[in-house]
Amino acid sequence: MPILELKQASKSYGEGDQRARVLKNVSLSVEDGEFVAIVGFSGSGKTTLISLMAGLTAPDAGEVLFKGKQVQEPGPERGVVFQSYSLMPWLSVRGNIALAVDAAFAGKPSAERRERTARYVGMVGLSHAMERKPAELSGGMRQRVAVARALAMDPEVLLLDEPLSALDALTRAKLQTEIEDIWSQEKKTVVLITNDVDEAILLADRIIPLNPGPDASFGPEFSVPFERPRDRTAMNSSPAYKKLRAAITEYLMDAGIQRAAVSEKAGELPNILPVRFDSGPPPAYKQAAETPFDQRYVEFYDVHKAFPTPKGPLTVVDGFDLLMKKGEFISLIGHSGCGKSTVLSMVAGLQNVTSGGIVLDNKEVASAGPDRAVVFQAPSLLPWMTARENVALGVDRVYPHASKAERDDIVTYYLSRVGLADAMGKRANELSNGMKQRVGIARAFALSPKLLLLDEPFGMLDSLTRWELQEVLMEVWSRTKVTAICVTHDVDEAILLADRVVMMTNGPNARIGKIMSVDIERPRTRRALLEHTRYYEYRDELLTFLEDFEHGAGGKPAASVAA
Repeated sequence: MPILELKQASKSYGEGDQRARVLKNVSLSVEDGEFVAIVGFSGSGKTTLISLMAGLTAPDAGEVLFKGKQVQEPGPERGVVFQSYSLMPWLSVRGNIALAVDAAFAGKPSAERRERTARYVGMVGLSHAMERKPAELSGGMRQRVAVARALAMDPEVLLLDEPLSALDALTRAKLQTEIEDIWSQEKKTVVLITNDVDEAILLADRIIPLNPGPDASFGPEFSVPFERPRDRTAMNSSPAYKKLRAAITEYLMDAGIQRAAVSEKAGELPNILPVRFDSGPPPAYKQAAETPFDQRYVEFYDVHKAFPTPKGPLTVVDGFDLLMKKGEFISLIGHSGCGKSTVLSMVAGLQNVTSGGIVLDNKEVASAGPDRAVVFQAPSLLPWMTARENVALGVDRVYPHASKAERDDIVTYYLSRVGLADAMGKRANELSNGMKQRVGIARAFALSPKLLLLDEPFGMLDSLTRWELQEVLMEVWSRTKVTAICVTHDVDEAILLADRVVMMTNGPNARIGKIMSVDIERPRTRRALLEHTRYYEYRDELLTFLEDFEHGAGGKPAASVAA
């Protein structure tokens, strides 16, 4: 008998015209000790699915069964870990876990409860931080506490709702390994919700896509044939891994295209057609982008950045040297704390350089300016203004001598290019996160910057939205060829976007460890990338570098960093 079952389960929220149909006729059977991954995207009903399994909400139709009995409420046999940590801020690591242990094992002797608490603190590697409060912990450490708390209650099924999605790549990789280790030790049944295909392949026995809603349903199952333990670097060179990864990714991309088509049909067309510029950006944009300095367009000369601390200066960036051509796209990659965003902040003029210098278009960077447009994870739009008004704010400043009609043309052109032709009049607070980021990208390009700076621009978005916006970014960039630097922790994103990938060693005292040229013809798409003969070679080179520096291994700066 399966340990956990969903039988034709459906779930909606709201009433009448406001009724949101989330899941329809979803069926799933999970065997005892099995590790199942469900991959899907924001708004597809993943969290509702976990809530049904946990007994936090009831289906409108169908059944949820645990060991053949209908689930009617939460129970300690089903432990849940959500993306948000939900820790008690006034309690220590020990206290947060002990709270759960004391509730689940109230009849056990206090010494036995203390021993259980300590054992699970140790299992997730937090014995050294047992007395710290959540405010003193990193995001990864807080998520470890949440996992330990769920496991300490000795559940028969562990339900993980995107527990690692808010973490950086290194922390995420470490916790993926720990989750697999715990699973192999405890032999728990696990259902993992994720939007990361690689994470699903690394951890699961079966992978099941959840098609986008409304009325979301399961797609075809994919069996994962690899022996455990699984090594992510070794799998990268496996033909079976490449085939499975491509099959799942292409299925999800096709599902996303169908969702977009349904959304487009459901939307209202604007009353006025947008201005179309088939010959490229408007003339005012082209004039603002002209420069005679092409070969040494961006120059980093022995750039250092140190921050004062009670124990003396802490050097974060230790000798960053790089030359960029005009129109080149650089990806900057490395583990958290390696100084990537610090480098970006210095070239943006948001932080001072401790020593060395940065030159853009033959002028030293001394402060922030509109010649450098920055796109952050959160685009910082003015919520009471429309998408058009948010973009126009910068355009009016950058093109003071252009006519109003020309400025309007620029705003319309870039909002149309990022897929917001029918949403220009919507206020920012009415837009989804993905749409807000599209406005941020349009605003950055519309400034006709000499240098486009992207700081983890898609890091807060689900995979499908991220894939869509990466291709939007590539399409707009191909028309402007603006010089660009993108900070990312996503290996695939780095390869997709860049002419060269600059890899940074771990901080403190971070510097360039290696530079990889990406010789893949443009225009690029994610689908084409999966089929390119050199894609997995580049991927292996990046993964190997990141693995070598995972524990702070020393590295020599690249021998040549000239463009």
